[in-house]
Amino acid sequence: MTTLGCSLFATRWLQAPLYFGLVAAQGVYVYKFFNELWHLIHHVVSGRADETHVMLAVLKLVDVVMIANLLIMVIVGGYETFVSRIGLQGHRDQPEWLSHVNSNVLKVKLATAIVGISSVHLLQMFVDVHHTPRHDLLWGTVIHMAFIASAAILAYMSGPMAAQEARARGAHREEDPRGAVIPAQRDGGEAGEPYAGVGVGVGTGAEERIEAAGFPSRKVLEMFDEGRLRAPEPQVITRLGKVDFVTRKANVVLLGAPGTGKTHLAVALGARACQAGHQVLFATAAEWGARLADAKAAGRLRKELARLDAYPVLVVDEVGYVPFEPEAARLLFQLVSHRYERASLIVTSNLALDRWGEVFGDAATASATVDRLAHHAEVVALDADSYRTRRPAMALGTTAFAE
Repeated sequence: MTTLGCSLFATRWLQAPLYFGLVAAQGVYVYKFFNELWHLIHHVVSGRADETHVMLAVLKLVDVVMIANLLIMVIVGGYETFVSRIGLQGHRDQPEWLSHVNSNVLKVKLATAIVGISSVHLLQMFVDVHHTPRHDLLWGTVIHMAFIASAAILAYMSGPMAAQEARARGAHREEDPRGAVIPAQRDGGEAGEPYAGVGVGVGTGAEERIEAAGFPSRKVLEMFDEGRLRAPEPQVITRLGKVDFVTRKANVVLLGAPGTGKTHLAVALGARACQAGHQVLFATAAEWGARLADAKAAGRLRKELARLDAYPVLVVDEVGYVPFEPEAARLLFQLVSHRYERASLIVTSNLALDRWGEVFGDAATASATVDRLAHHAEVVALDADSYRTRRPAMALGTTAFAE
């Protein structure tokens, strides 16, 4: 980047005081909230508040809270998007929406929040309709409908804009033949080559990291159909979505019958990790076995395992569908053992952990692998009917949520 470019980019820090000003405004609304609450309590205790007065006071409190929420969204999301990364990745209280926020998403969320605030204002008018002029009611309704229309238009426009960005990225990959790589080369190098850095650098954006991960398709947690799950509770999926297991160097093991959404969740969690700034690499268990076998044949297995340390998250999909050759089983054990307490794995399997001896062909190797994999791991058993088998009975237009 040129000196002029660096200077222009550095001007983004001029916005930092604006966000600190919004923090001060947040303090003003905290004061206003407790001031209104004190007056409400005082009027109720003194017996001077009827039901309408209490309802209006509560609506004022709700209004203050909603505006304060809007301020938080602008402060945190805006600062993260336009000034500098805040570095909340892995924090247990990281907002779910912050992991995939951008200027487009932020505008839609702000428009939705404004519609909610306008709804509360309009409800206040109708609750106190006997003391509200008809002129105010009319214009309050018109303004509220205008907010709804503008939010709907903004939400509608965000879809085509995102699709246009995706098409532009696809056209770029067609023009650059280096974008098409086999699973063993997704990180930009052969297993036998010395490590030369990750294919897409740590400093690049989330979209580049997601594309470099080699996911078979794009999946997000919001698309996962939690309603058909008998287990686990949806809160488990939400907690995993914070991807704090990456900073803890812990693993995630997703177990379940075919069609229950294991691969969907593995890809979605991998994408969340990419959005949180982590490098991720995806492959099936068979592909990992072949990659490590090639490295061993070239005499570079130890260097290849060290090379993979550049990725905080590796996704190993479909353990259990095809029995491993003895050599492949030993190599996968070495992969799990090497990453133990060093980096994270996301593993999917159709077999319970105590049945992995069936696919490894050796109970001792399977037991040692499971012992290291599950020691620091979130083991999630997905209990649901297969999406694929019930799909013909579903209405047309339903989005597929299975693996």
